[in-house]
Order: sequence, then structure tokens, then C-alpha cells
Amino acid sequence: MDKTRPIIIVKKKGGHGGHHGGAWKVAYADFVTAMMALFIVLWLLNSSKQVQEAVGGYFKDPTGTSKKVGSNMLGAGENFVLTRDNMPRLKEQLQKAMRLRIELSESATGTFFDSGSAKLNDDGATLLITLAQELGKLPNKLSIEGHTDSQPYAPSAAYGNWELSADRANAARRVMQANGIRPDQVSQVRGFADQRLRNPADPLDPANRRISVIVQYILKNNDDEDSKSAEPKPANNQEASQSSETATK
Repeated sequence: MDKTRPIIIVKKKGGHGGHHGGAWKVAYADFVTAMMALFIVLWLLNSSKQVQEAVGGYFKDPTGTSKKVGSNMLGAGENFVLTRDNMPRLKEQLQKAMRLRIELSESATGTFFDSGSAKLNDDGATLLITLAQELGKLPNKLSIEGHTDSQPYAPSAAYGNWELSADRANAARRVMQANGIRPDQVSQVRGFADQRLRNPADPLDPANRRISVIVQYILKNNDDEDSKSAEPKPANNQEASQSSETATK
């Protein structure tokens, strides 16, 4: 008896490729970024010189303060506490600092004014005269501030820390203007009483009694040159006549 060979049927299922992940998205994003950078470069190459300088200036100085020398009215920038011991550092500090707030701060052993008075003593006058001789060489405008501690006057007194701080700032101005500061160099004199303590943790700390001299911002001369170069040049009479002849034709 013949045996029939069994028929074996093999079925193969077509498999789907595994998940490729999101690597292609990263590559595509890099490609788009590179293309955008290319288009920006091409645009800049075909732009005017004024636009190129403006864009380049933004990346060099995003805040727009590199052309300013000095400090704003709040005294932002580097602080320098002036004492008898660091007087030789004053000139060096003025030369290297673009923003400077100079503070003449009292201590328990050294004072600049008589107690509760706007009268300068010898130490305070000496420091202010030296400071005025250096600041008078600068073109910057100055702001002078007076500050006190929180020691109150008697409730019945008609004079308080507000008056004292303003009078001390004015006394400092008079001495400095008589010894090197130009008459038009001081733009503002202000008294803050005890509202801006140097040591808020100890309102009676002698360091809170101080005179602050703020070197204000000025714009460098190249700002004027930039503004002049940006102004359109007026057409002369010859160019105007040529344009009118062309229009009539």
C-alpha cells in the first residue's frame, strides 16, 4: 500500500519594521535651524551697512549700556567705601570703574560730621577735598546723597533726620565745589534720612551715617557721530535742479 506524502503548508507573515523613535525629528529640527541661519546671513549680506551695524551692535551689547560711562541715579554699579586708609586706591578705582558709587561712611571710631550736626569735622573735610580734586577731572555729572541712622530727635524738635541728611549733603557739595568740582557738575543733592540704611539689621549702626557721591552715566562721543551718520544728507541745489528737469521730461 502506497503511503501518500503529507503536504506541509508553511505560511509566512510579513512583519512590520520596529519603531524608529523620534531621532528623525531632532535631525529635521537641526536642518531647519541651519536653513534659518543661512537665510539670516544671506539677508544681512544684502542689507545696508546701517542695518548690519545695528544687528552686530545688538549681539555685542544686548542691554545697550556699553556706551554709557558712570552710574545711574540709583548708583547701580560698583560701590567704593572711601576711608582714610584707602585714599590711594581712589584714583585707581575711578580709572577702572565705568559705574561707581562712592560712599563716605562713618564708624564708631571715625566720624565726618559733628554729632547731630551738618558741620564737617577735619577728617570729613579732608576726604571730600581729595575726592573733589579727582572727580573734578571727570566729565561726568554727580549726584550727592545724605543718609543718617535711625536715631530719632526729640518729638518736640522742629529738626529731624530728613533735614539733617539734606543739610549734610549740601555741606558736602559746598566743600567739593570749592575744591575742584565744577559749578555745573553737581546735578542733584538729596537727603534720604534713614530710609536707605547700609546695615538694615542694625538701624543705629554708625555705618548708616554716610555721604554718597554717585558718578552718573554719560554717553560717549561716538554716539553723536552715529546719529549724524544716520541722518539723511540734504540734496544740494544742483541735484534738486537735475531731479526737477527729469520730472518735466
